[in-house]
Amino acid sequence: MWERYSNAFKNYMRLERSLSENSIDAYLHDVARLHEYIQLAHPAIGPLDIHEGHISGFLQYVGELGLVAHSQARMLSGVKAFFKYLLLENLIQQDPAHRIEGPKLGRKLPDTLSFPEIEQMLAAIDLSTPAGPRDRAALEVLYSSGLRVSELLDLKLTDCYFDSGFVRVMGKGSKARLVPIGGDAIKYTTLYVEHTRSQIDIQKGDEDTLFLNRRGTKLSRITIFTTIKTLAATAGITKTISPHTFRHSFATHLIEGGADLRAVQQMLGHESITTTEIYTHLDRDYLKQTLTDFHPRGKK
Repeated sequence: MWERYSNAFKNYMRLERSLSENSIDAYLHDVARLHEYIQLAHPAIGPLDIHEGHISGFLQYVGELGLVAHSQARMLSGVKAFFKYLLLENLIQQDPAHRIEGPKLGRKLPDTLSFPEIEQMLAAIDLSTPAGPRDRAALEVLYSSGLRVSELLDLKLTDCYFDSGFVRVMGKGSKARLVPIGGDAIKYTTLYVEHTRSQIDIQKGDEDTLFLNRRGTKLSRITIFTTIKTLAATAGITKTISPHTFRHSFATHLIEGGADLRAVQQMLGHESITTTEIYTHLDRDYLKQTLTDFHPRGKK
């Protein structure tokens, strides 16, 4: 049913609104993400049965996945366009998204994990289970290289240059970048590839995909999100954790360790340095110590 209405919405945007293919793809992606949430939380609900509470739950869900406020607001606009179309076609009597307001576009940051907390979560992974080696490798890469969860899931075997210590990442706007990868991430990913992935019946089209589920297809966002939530609970961490927390922690730990902001910008794949500066939420004592250590007039 979702596919039927999604295709009709696609034809409407193309033929009646004359939108560009990029805009159409963006709107369809938003609807697909809503469908993903409904399948997870309310599997018996169809697109014509959605009410306001479902939309609110969806926004909370994508927020917990690590989607920033600007991305949430853009996604909400796509969902609203979908329901306006259904209303226009008299397929629904009321627009469930009409009264939903987007998130405030502030600069609120997610919680950051300390390095000991990262280690606690990684140590909580049971490597004796079928999924354990894969999960350890995936989270090591996520933290080691500061990837977005979508970038992690899109990684290919042919993107891994472990001999050189880099992975090739396809970021936003299909822009590729080379990102360093740490020794532990290389170690656990190599073990996963050689001893776990090699035992999976890989499906056609995913032969080069690095992280696979037990069915031999590309790993999903939901799997990573659920794994991280479970590990946090097991490790006794009460912070609000999502895949994006690992990326945020990666950047914060680098900057607190004295890394150059431009280098962090390149590794994160940010076009603007101002975006990277969001990650520099360093405490005042650290800033004062930096001034004391490095400024010519900072010495006492």
